[in-house]
Amino acid sequence: MRNLREAAVIATAALSLMVAGCSKKVAPQANTAPPRPTSTPAPESRPTVAAERPASRPAETPAPRSSTPDAATRARIDQLLARIEDAYFDYDQHTLRPDAVKALQADSTELRDILKDYPNYKLTIEGHCDERGSAEYNMALGQKRAESAKDFLVQVGIPGNQLGVISYGKEKPVCSEENEGCWQKNRRIHIVANATN
Repeated sequence: MRNLREAAVIATAALSLMVAGCSKKVAPQANTAPPRPTSTPAPESRPTVAAERPASRPAETPAPRSSTPDAATRARIDQLLARIEDAYFDYDQHTLRPDAVKALQADSTELRDILKDYPNYKLTIEGHCDERGSAEYNMALGQKRAESAKDFLVQVGIPGNQLGVISYGKEKPVCSEENEGCWQKNRRIHIVANATN
């Protein structure tokens, strides 16, 4: 019987060891009371912007600026073109007179500043002549007048690749009387916005 008791004690001891080995150890409880504030609280640490964004999302870039002006800017360009008077020329000449230079200078600085922001926006300089002379001669003279105006506007700072030239010769007169006052009105350049802008 003694052996039976010893066996029971050993079995109980073994069982106790097994239960003790399987039980979870409980960590001692830390003091859960909040710490007392010091005289100056430490600044809160904030996550950086990169940490707030998901890693798979690329950084946002600003939308590219349009290369053509919006409706309000187009309206302003049209106002400037309307105020830039036609530049007039002497008979059989294509060099700019002082009054023609003054007419082109009027609003060309503001026009230059606008056009530099919109490289795809283009203007056309039309060259015109009076009715005297052949059609071929006047087409060539109208082209030279338009090119003279373009050269001047490029010197002012308007990009040359935004200025086209065309000659209408004597085909589009603004006056049809046969006198010097009328002919003078027809010897001109006129600036327009391209219809495709």
